[in-house]
Amino acid sequence: MMASSNSWLIETLGSPTAVIGLGATTLLLFGTTVFFFFIGGTSSLFQENANGSVASGNVNDSGRKINVENGCGADKIEKLDTDKYPGGYLTIYYGSQTGTAEMFAKQIASEGESRGFSVRVVDLQDVVDNDNQEDIDAARVDLDREKAVDEEGALIRATLTDPRYRDGISDGEKNSCGRSKALFFLATYGEGEPTDNATQFVEIMKGKSGISNIYKFTGDVDQNGAMNGSTSSGSLEETKLDETLRDADFLRDLDFAVFGLGNKQYEHYNNMGRFIDAALAKCGGSRIAPIGLGDDDDDLEGDFENWKENVMWPSLKKKYVKGDLSPKKDYAESNSLPSCPYKIEYLKKGDDRKVPPDMIHTSSKHYFTAVDCPISAKRELRTPSDPGSTMHIEVDISQREDCVKYQTADNLGILPKNDSAVVEAVAMALNFDLDQLFHLLPNTQPGNKETSATKHTLPFPTPCTVRECLEHYCDLSGPPRRSDLKQLASYAKGDIDRKALLRMSSKEGKAEYKEKIVESHVGIADIVTNLCQSIECPLEHFISVCPRLQPRYYTISSFSSV
Repeated sequence: MMASSNSWLIETLGSPTAVIGLGATTLLLFGTTVFFFFIGGTSSLFQENANGSVASGNVNDSGRKINVENGCGADKIEKLDTDKYPGGYLTIYYGSQTGTAEMFAKQIASEGESRGFSVRVVDLQDVVDNDNQEDIDAARVDLDREKAVDEEGALIRATLTDPRYRDGISDGEKNSCGRSKALFFLATYGEGEPTDNATQFVEIMKGKSGISNIYKFTGDVDQNGAMNGSTSSGSLEETKLDETLRDADFLRDLDFAVFGLGNKQYEHYNNMGRFIDAALAKCGGSRIAPIGLGDDDDDLEGDFENWKENVMWPSLKKKYVKGDLSPKKDYAESNSLPSCPYKIEYLKKGDDRKVPPDMIHTSSKHYFTAVDCPISAKRELRTPSDPGSTMHIEVDISQREDCVKYQTADNLGILPKNDSAVVEAVAMALNFDLDQLFHLLPNTQPGNKETSATKHTLPFPTPCTVRECLEHYCDLSGPPRRSDLKQLASYAKGDIDRKALLRMSSKEGKAEYKEKIVESHVGIADIVTNLCQSIECPLEHFISVCPRLQPRYYTISSFSSV
């Protein structure tokens, strides 16, 4: 079994053993245990947790009733403080697989108040999981048109055009239903596919927009920000579903802008961002700003920063904010802690209360389905004279044959684990008790603008110990993004440390960041234990700032039995 230096080869030697060949760039995954799960094909282990049920409840329920007879329910809407938020409400929706789109969404949210907007962040899964029938029924009839919106359209409208977050009706004018405004951050996953938490939303929008073949959808942005879409079979206008399914104006009271996250190494570059931008417009939405497209093969974060500062915020200010705003404090430059979307509840040993599965991010569901299998053998396949490394790895699945089922070409996801020495060093630097058991909960305190209004607000399941949190869920060794460095600067007590982090997080410090962080393979563990030792960061804040440790996916090339 031979593989190139950067490849993985997975095969079976009989049913109880899986063999993996590792390239030189993946040796960090070695350990005595591998947590892994399968996705794709008929053998997917992405299943609902058998021990957990989805809790009921409306993701947008703020305790205020919507009066269906009054259409948009203007008489039930609380007035927004327009002096504090002259730009009105702004909702940010995200479709994220690894957390980057969500991170961008929350970064916008953290800046919203200083820009004059009252911001909420919503997981796209929560749009389709909304089970408040009263809100959905109200959304069927709150458009000023003869034909009522169908069930799927009402489900989308119940969140995207929720009267509680519209502008123009908080003044109590019952004849004015106002408009909603939203930003969408959509990552493209795999070969042009939606992320797990955006799949159902995309399916509904296919029917409502009439864009049938989204996987061959391409296009450029014209001078007005619209997508000049086309497919291999003709123009975008020619690729429609049954016209009886299409609803060309059911989102006519929505203003929107889209940022797509993709990689030009893949054929369907930024497919989801392009599709949603076109679909929202075809359903009557009004584009606030041209679509932004981020390329992870080049500088995704730089593309986002450029769109945010030079396109998105200027467009929002021009359209919704009149006059200049009073400057707000920058937490990175002050001694105050920034707001945090989480809070910690420390538990006594033996407390087995669990956070409901529907409180965990959709992209983190593998934590509920992964199984623990030991590595039974490993050996180097290359000779000392051959540069690089290809390892032969055997994973013993003999004790997990009841749940580990797979077919050729399924994908194997391996959950890496941080080295215990690194974990202990981080805990010592930040004064964490590794044996402490805790619950991670949403921070729903008034005034916390970063708290999402959705169910899927937590990044991983708890209770767990601090050691388990740092070992399994926090990426301590990967290079942090520039935005992560800016957040870390808020916790640096020393001027030199804070200024260094802010400098490398800035546009001007891009080259320094690349040299000192990316090319030097510096992770957050290196920063807090060595480079910036003045950082003092509470556990809940560290969880918020530190990127998640992501699964590594590899294609299985062997038969499931021999």
